[in-house]
Amino acid sequence: MAKRKAVVSVRECVACGCCVKVCPKGAIAVPRGICAEISRELCVGCGKCAKECPASVITLEVTEQ
Repeated sequence: MAKRKAVVSVRECVACGCCVKVCPKGAIAVPRGICAEISRELCVGCGKCAKECPASVITLEVTEQ
Protein backbone atom coordinates (compact mmCIF):
# COMPACT_ATOMS: atom_id res chain seq x y z
CA MET A 1 0.00 0.00 0.00
CA ALA A 2 1.32 3.45 -0.91
CA LYS A 3 1.80 6.07 1.79
CA ARG A 4 2.87 9.69 1.75
CA LYS A 5 5.95 10.94 3.57
CA ALA A 6 7.30 14.46 3.93
CA VAL A 7 10.67 15.27 2.39
CA VAL A 8 12.69 18.45 2.91
CA SER A 9 14.98 20.01 0.31
CA VAL A 10 18.14 20.17 2.42
CA ARG A 11 19.90 22.76 0.28
CA GLU A 12 16.99 25.20 0.41
CA CYS A 13 15.78 24.81 4.02
CA VAL A 14 16.29 27.97 6.10
CA ALA A 15 15.85 26.14 9.45
CA CYS A 16 13.08 28.47 10.64
CA GLY A 17 11.34 25.73 12.66
CA CYS A 18 7.80 26.46 11.46
CA CYS A 19 7.38 22.83 10.43
CA VAL A 20 8.46 21.59 13.87
CA LYS A 21 5.68 23.58 15.54
CA VAL A 22 2.87 22.15 13.40
CA CYS A 23 3.90 18.48 13.18
CA PRO A 24 1.32 16.50 15.18
CA LYS A 25 3.65 13.50 15.57
CA GLY A 26 6.88 15.26 16.53
CA ALA A 27 8.54 13.84 13.44
CA ILE A 28 10.56 16.96 12.62
CA ALA A 29 13.61 18.45 14.28
CA VAL A 30 16.13 21.15 13.34
CA PRO A 31 19.35 19.82 14.87
CA ARG A 32 22.14 22.36 15.27
CA GLY A 33 19.91 24.97 13.58
CA ILE A 34 21.11 23.87 10.15
CA CYS A 35 18.22 22.16 8.38
CA ALA A 36 14.95 20.41 9.19
CA GLU A 37 15.16 16.62 9.42
CA ILE A 38 12.04 14.49 9.10
CA SER A 39 11.80 11.05 10.69
CA ARG A 40 10.40 8.69 8.06
CA GLU A 41 9.30 6.34 10.83
CA LEU A 42 7.25 8.99 12.67
CA CYS A 43 5.92 10.94 9.68
CA VAL A 44 2.28 10.14 8.87
CA GLY A 45 2.17 12.20 5.67
CA CYS A 46 -0.48 14.67 6.84
CA GLY A 47 1.11 17.55 4.91
CA LYS A 48 0.81 20.17 7.65
CA CYS A 49 4.53 20.88 7.53
CA ALA A 50 4.48 21.39 3.75
CA LYS A 51 1.59 23.85 4.04
CA GLU A 52 3.29 25.79 6.84
CA CYS A 53 6.79 26.00 5.30
CA PRO A 54 7.36 29.65 4.28
CA ALA A 55 10.16 28.63 1.89
CA SER A 56 8.03 25.87 0.26
CA VAL A 57 10.87 23.35 0.55
CA ILE A 58 8.86 20.48 2.07
CA THR A 59 7.00 18.18 -0.28
CA LEU A 60 5.11 14.92 0.10
CA GLU A 61 6.28 11.90 -1.81
CA VAL A 62 4.50 8.60 -2.31
CA THR A 63 6.30 5.58 -0.89
CA GLU A 64 5.51 1.89 -1.11
CA GLN A 65 5.06 0.18 2.24
